[in-house]
Amino acid sequence: MLLEVEQPLEPILAEMEYCGIRIDSAYLQELSQQLEKRLAELEENTYQAAGRKFNLGSPKQLSEILLEKIPDEFQKKSRKTKTGYSTDAAVLDKLQGDHPIVDDLLEHRTLSKLKSTYVDALPQLVRADTGRVHTDFNQAATGTGRLSSSNPNMQNIPIRTEFSRQIRKAFLPEPGWLMVSADYSQIELRILAHLSQEPVLIEAYQNNRDVHTVTAQLLFEKEEITPDERRFGKTINFGVIYGMGAIKFGKSMGKSAADGKKFIERFNQRYSKVFEYLEQVKKEAIALGYVSTILGRRRYLNFERLSDLKGTNPEAIHPDRLKSLTKNDAQSLRAAANAPIQGSSADIIKLAMIEVNKILQNYQARLLLQVHDELIFEVPPDEWEELQPKIKDAMENALPLSVPLIVDIHAGKNWMETK
Repeated sequence: MLLEVEQPLEPILAEMEYCGIRIDSAYLQELSQQLEKRLAELEENTYQAAGRKFNLGSPKQLSEILLEKIPDEFQKKSRKTKTGYSTDAAVLDKLQGDHPIVDDLLEHRTLSKLKSTYVDALPQLVRADTGRVHTDFNQAATGTGRLSSSNPNMQNIPIRTEFSRQIRKAFLPEPGWLMVSADYSQIELRILAHLSQEPVLIEAYQNNRDVHTVTAQLLFEKEEITPDERRFGKTINFGVIYGMGAIKFGKSMGKSAADGKKFIERFNQRYSKVFEYLEQVKKEAIALGYVSTILGRRRYLNFERLSDLKGTNPEAIHPDRLKSLTKNDAQSLRAAANAPIQGSSADIIKLAMIEVNKILQNYQARLLLQVHDELIFEVPPDEWEELQPKIKDAMENALPLSVPLIVDIHAGKNWMETK
């Protein structure tokens, strides 16, 4: 890993840091004004729903309001603290949809964070001599092996809401050039198919079938699937990777915990190899104290109640020992199941960056950013037609798997236009 991946990657990251990325500061100032207007609207809506003005940032005052408006739901979904009932993000997420105050407040918090963290902060980070923002890439800061970035953190540029997508419009290429995004499609699910050797997933990917539709067809036991049912399939496909439990899955789909459990059990029956693989990885993590990616990168894990099993035969670990765990042990087991998948994804995109960099030596085009499963370039228009298939091919063949890797690559005038 060190010699084949991390060391060759180091000068590439240094070049990306040196190059930076152009920012449209004037556009961000306009967006900031739009956000300010929307925040004021949400604040006024919240006051009207509450029947009085209060400090939106005060947990105590918000708790008093929620105890008045939705006492039963709030007390059931919150928890007691020394100063009253908690109103942290986890509690408000559970209360979403129960009262307009909660919905408006959640949007207010999201937009306020966008405004302060990115819209208002990015122009302050533009260097006067380059007109660009120069982030720092960190190779050894995450447990999974993923790259992280800081000053600013480019890995967390959000995309879920309309306002958050508009932030990407502020990222520009060299004047007159194209911004290009090359993004792995469902790379973690493809890695899961490879690691688990689940026949249904392998067949779906090898035949270019939509895997979310395939999952929905299996769960609902019918051929014709609605968009909502496909969304069910997508949620559970990715939820399995991240250890989503029955309660969270049920809530995310507007169902009960019992329904969530039923769907997860049905998923495990339909994708038995996936379930067996995830359980085996957990046992190996307990017995060895670490898990490994496809390339052998290790993530070490600590367990509390399961520490006596370290050094034992993974096959001898009884499934009952994986129940009734401490919170820390449960988190470690979720990390154990996820780390080989997420870590292998990190390894693959690092290999891709090394291969793509070799290609770029003969062109003016530059690699600017790596954001999870996506590479961002700035490319002269006359190089785009020739470079597009070369970048796509290098990324798709970075590491052979049992299923094909697919890269979606698009160009635009700014980052937002590449999607």
